[in-house]
Amino acid sequence: MKIALIGYGKMGHEIEKIALQRGHEIVCTIDLNETGKFDSPEFRSAEAAIEFTSPESALQNYRRAFAANVPVVSGTTGWLEHLNEIKAACENEGQTFFYASNFSLGVNIFFALSNYLAKVMSQFSDYDVRMEETHHIHKLDAPSGTAITLAEGILENLGRKETWSLNKAGN
Repeated sequence: MKIALIGYGKMGHEIEKIALQRGHEIVCTIDLNETGKFDSPEFRSAEAAIEFTSPESALQNYRRAFAANVPVVSGTTGWLEHLNEIKAACENEGQTFFYASNFSLGVNIFFALSNYLAKVMSQFSDYDVRMEETHHIHKLDAPSGTAITLAEGILENLGRKETWSLNKAGN
């Protein structure tokens, strides 16, 4: 498969390494301040673009990829207030988009188990739920998209809470 990488930081380099090991071709890499590459023949030749950037640039990256009719797989979190716009582009313009807050099989199994346990525990009002997240010191977003997905799944399945809140360390 011909792949374009949008975001060529730590995750972009790791995706490139794995893609090449599996016989895929990286036809274009686009990093910060390289947005002109979205108009290149190399980018337009991609069968899919894998996007791991920042919430501030993600939406514009999706729009640029869609303008080139390149399907997008995204692992960027923190942009979901624009999700309806992306859904509309997919429905009305025939674009293709796949998003996950975490692509790890183990984490997605954890999401499913957590949702199931929240349903079970909804019957026991004497018990409450609490989450704590710890990351390496280089983690850029807090809470992580993984934690947000987990919290939202618990809320949806627990049935007695409507919102979650963030308490920073030391509070």
